Amino acid sequence: MSYDVLTINPGSTSTKLAVYHGDKVLFEETVRHTMQEFADFNNVQEQFDFRWQVLRRVIDAFGYDVNKLDAVVGRGGLLRPVAGGTYMVTEKMLDDLKENEYGEHASNLGAMLAKKLADKLGIPSFIVDPVVVDEMQPIARFSGNELIARKSIFHALNHKAAGRKIAKELGSEYEKMNFVIAHLGGGISVAAHRQGKAVDVNNALDGDGPFSPERSGSLPMNDFLEACFSGNWTKRELHELIVGRGGMISYLGTNSMLDVENKVQAGDEDAIKAFDAMAYQVSKEIGACSVVLHGKIDAIILTGGLARSELFTNKIIEQTNWITRVIIEPGEDELEALNSGVQRVLAGIEKEKVY
Repeated sequence: MSYDVLTINPGSTSTKLAVYHGDKVLFEETVRHTMQEFADFNNVQEQFDFRWQVLRRVIDAFGYDVNKLDAVVGRGGLLRPVAGGTYMVTEKMLDDLKENEYGEHASNLGAMLAKKLADKLGIPSFIVDPVVVDEMQPIARFSGNELIARKSIFHALNHKAAGRKIAKELGSEYEKMNFVIAHLGGGISVAAHRQGKAVDVNNALDGDGPFSPERSGSLPMNDFLEACFSGNWTKRELHELIVGRGGMISYLGTNSMLDVENKVQAGDEDAIKAFDAMAYQVSKEIGACSVVLHGKIDAIILTGGLARSELFTNKIIEQTNWITRVIIEPGEDELEALNSGVQRVLAGIEKEKVY
């Protein structure tokens, strides 16, 4: 049986919406937002009414009868660490999101928007595989200092959706296979997936692992400490050097990998060096995750927006295909992944979890 599900993905500069009947898209829309639209809001929570009006306007424009919906699902935001899965939106979840208990991000609005509409219709609301999915094995949490534990914050929704899709194509199930999955986008996360769980992964939000188009990745600690206490930077400015103005932006002044590729193909030596270095660091992280899985890997999966770049993925393949086969699953269809999680729950294939 197929169900009608509304999916909502609030991002920093967009609101993405779609309604599915089973795996068929009935309609899909991406509304882009300008900085001017958010200028009067002091924080993400103040954007709620604005995003609600966007949601209703899009639905009305397509003429869809919301009374046909069986469920509503929002992108999961920054919550306490949870296992992967599809979660019913609860008051406790909403309280943590409204208070930004674990951090502030536009995705925090996903569950709130889903809950408001679902409650009006008397149907359930969910989130699926939020970025705080934490399935790390205990040994992976050691950082090297007892004051600091390693955290699991990564592109869990896309990782698990790609894992499920490739496992099905290989005639098996995600929960029965071992993958190293690399999400390649504005942030880069590389995880060791052992039989359905991401047992080790870099913290792709706060500066860990490979550098990316706009994030620094891991940095030499003593040099960074010198910068922290130099008096030349504020805490906010230093954070921006890690997240937002790190990586390719710091080397080449752009986070557009299309621009970087054009420079590489034009023979720009600085661009070639930075481009090669990013592929090199991703490959090293894949190698590290291969060790986590004791070399017993069914496939390496490259996904995310940058997986569309043959120039970039070929460099990773050249350095890692001796480990196992490398499969390209480009893009990141988060709305489809949200829908799939809820369809499995509504069909009784998977049981919803409670936050």
